[in-house]
Amino acid sequence: MVPFALAGVAAFALASLITWLGNAPQSWVEISVAGLVWGIPGTLTMVVHDRHRKRRRALTHPEFHAVDQP
Repeated sequence: MVPFALAGVAAFALASLITWLGNAPQSWVEISVAGLVWGIPGTLTMVVHDRHRKRRRALTHPEFHAVDQP
């Protein structure tokens, strides 16, 4: 999930830059900046969510091993 969140933040950053440099209507710039600002906490949320994925999967799928077995 984190790569998708990072891609979204990068897309909004690029859109913000393009709309700002291209003298787009002010509302377009504001929308792209808002997407960038909201994407940052969303990305952090996905990082925390993915951090605990192995543990949650081990609890719901007993055949899945959260640690490497020799």
